[in-house]
Amino acid sequence: MRLYGIPNCGTVKKARAWLELHDVKYEFLDFKKHPITETLLSGWLKQIGWQRLLKKTGPTWGQLPVEVKASIKDNVSALALMLEKPNIIKRPVLEHKGKVLATGFNETDYRNLTI
Repeated sequence: MRLYGIPNCGTVKKARAWLELHDVKYEFLDFKKHPITETLLSGWLKQIGWQRLLKKTGPTWGQLPVEVKASIKDNVSALALMLEKPNIIKRPVLEHKGKVLATGFNETDYRNLTI
């Protein structure tokens, strides 16, 4: 199992703490030390779509020009933005054997994971 994110993100910290408390083995991959590849990100987008993967609540999205925000309409346009600004990816992303299990952290969702 892999957990992708950035270590100082509060939501990532909650997910990591939950996984550790429940003795779930995982590998943590920091977006900044292990940049997300186009192939990996494309796979995620095919599975869950750009609407679930794009984080519109953070400062990175808020600082984008209105024209850029308006141009994000599909997986292709979101992919380009996410590759340029990985902080705009909703985190953490929990993945197992190439399948996205969860984005963000919700204790109920994590409790109901089937691996």
